[in-house]
Amino acid sequence: MLKIGILSSSRADFGIYEPLVKAMIANVQIEPEVIAFGTHLSPKYGNSIDSVVKTGVKIAARFNTVPSGDTPEDIVKSMATTMNSLAPFWSKANYDLVLALGDRYEMFAAVASTLPFNIRIGHIHGGETTLGAIDNALRHSITHMASLHFASAEAYRLRIIELLGNDKGVYCTGALSVDSLASANFMSTKELNERFGIDFSLPTMLITLHPETIGYERTESNIAEVLKALKHYGRLQKVITMPNADTSGLKIRKMLEQYSTEDSQVFLIENFGSAAYLSAMKYCTLMLGNTSSGFIEAAWFPKWVVNIGNRQNGRLRTPNIIDAPFEAEKISAAIEKTLTTRVPDVKPVYGDGNASKKIIKYILDEHGIN
Repeated sequence: MLKIGILSSSRADFGIYEPLVKAMIANVQIEPEVIAFGTHLSPKYGNSIDSVVKTGVKIAARFNTVPSGDTPEDIVKSMATTMNSLAPFWSKANYDLVLALGDRYEMFAAVASTLPFNIRIGHIHGGETTLGAIDNALRHSITHMASLHFASAEAYRLRIIELLGNDKGVYCTGALSVDSLASANFMSTKELNERFGIDFSLPTMLITLHPETIGYERTESNIAEVLKALKHYGRLQKVITMPNADTSGLKIRKMLEQYSTEDSQVFLIENFGSAAYLSAMKYCTLMLGNTSSGFIEAAWFPKWVVNIGNRQNGRLRTPNIIDAPFEAEKISAAIEKTLTTRVPDVKPVYGDGNASKKIIKYILDEHGIN
């Protein structure tokens, strides 16, 4: 039996991991354990550790490493706390492989802390590009620290090979989020209304706004432009999922909280959970913001996406995505197009809903287990 550690730092990454975690629990050849850190234990960010517990997976350790604020200094201190917290854990842990997903600063810190212990890392979602965030450098750094690579699309597999200079251990599995969508038992609009007090049978924007961590000093002016545009759409509900713990993330929170007091059609959600978020995506009229789910998950339905700013620059573009700068008039023009034009068909680029099976197969193959 292979003992697999799974590094998870937030609601966002665990929502993606979930189908893989469940598949590993069901596989008699694998013993999965979650190492929880980052915002998972924070009430401010929705106590997302509860979502981990509900899967029934063993939680090997819990570390509270959430930053105390949203300045660059706070982020660096959080990275240091993550490394200091995990160091004694790695000295006693005994894993055949540790999985890391994505590109966030806390995931980078966790993976970097494994290097002196020669722990094998499997990286999920490598090879992608997000030029408007420091995540880009962090993601590629994790790629260089990993020995197995599970890319969400063929173009990203090729980029990993380019980064590494060889194709050893590099696989295209598709995106785990597509697994979740392909097997989803979507909540009904009635269920969503009963749980969150939001009637998704009404026209709704699903909004997620993160700071551009390259150029974070423009965060307040950027968000002000978005809110200026949204004020023209009183006929639409605005369901806003709150930002992660990034540089200037607290500034966005304060602006959104103030905005919600001015518009009765605004709903702020700290932690939807994976099933509810995908269901909200199914029923929404359009998505708006700068989140990666506007690229992978939205393409599956497909849904119109107004992608704002530079945070996601470099990702694969599908025809359901309309790019707009942080300018109110251009954001409004993009929204108008989504409301007056049928969403185009999207050719699948992120796999067939079998990423979990493929990742497990490649892990077992790499360890000589058939």
